[in-house]
Amino acid sequence: MTTILTLIFFGLGLIIGSFLNVVIFRLNTDRTFGGRSACMSCHHKLSWFELVPLLSYLFLLGRCRHCKTHISAQYPIVEFLVGIIFASLFLKFENLFFDAPYSFIAAYAFYAAVFSLLMVIATYDVKHKIIPDALSVILGTLAFIGIFFFNIDDARVFYLHLPSLSQFLSGFILAAPFALLWLVSRGRWMGLGDAKLAIGLGWILGPSRLLSGAVLSFWVGAVLGIILVAFSRKYKMKSELPFAPYLVLGAALAFFFELHIFLMSFN
Repeated sequence: MTTILTLIFFGLGLIIGSFLNVVIFRLNTDRTFGGRSACMSCHHKLSWFELVPLLSYLFLLGRCRHCKTHISAQYPIVEFLVGIIFASLFLKFENLFFDAPYSFIAAYAFYAAVFSLLMVIATYDVKHKIIPDALSVILGTLAFIGIFFFNIDDARVFYLHLPSLSQFLSGFILAAPFALLWLVSRGRWMGLGDAKLAIGLGWILGPSRLLSGAVLSFWVGAVLGIILVAFSRKYKMKSELPFAPYLVLGAALAFFFELHIFLMSFN
């Protein structure tokens, strides 16, 4: 039963990931998020069998069926990752699915929305080297509201409550070092957008996971940055390296694997 449900939620994630690709490609352009999808090279309207998440890309061998232009690998990567996230969210809240279905629906919908938004932010930052303020504001607002209703350290998970002082401050605590790096370097080491993103991430992770998420972000960013500089001609020591993907990855690892490596708690 668990395997079947996990696959169902994975499939749901593939569908949502397909829509998120549309959002990422059309965000801050003159195109709306609705309407028929079309090849970005020949503008041919795509048929339904060309829009099946993940499978269409594999069957078409990564090329447009009409003009044979390469299709961006972003499509299957985002779809697959969102599928993994949606399946992981089900496994994380599986006990609620059977024991408290309404709490499961609320928690799943909330964190699915949060991580979908984080996927858009991370991918957009990779493509454009910027985090749109609107997305950070939406994430921060959603995360702030969430601290009054969700507590993944409590077996109930979803219930109306007043957040503790540490929960309330966690967003600002995580954002502080990024803001300091931006201020000291005058934007050369880190953009202010990372600090804005960190506020929402801190509220999502809570006080017991935020330091683990932050440290993992720096570790992964440092390792991959060194690899890129060493083995890629595109990246040089002065190249701008988007940090949002590492922040999101560190937060996701701390959230899903319950990492409390650097526990911070106060009342």
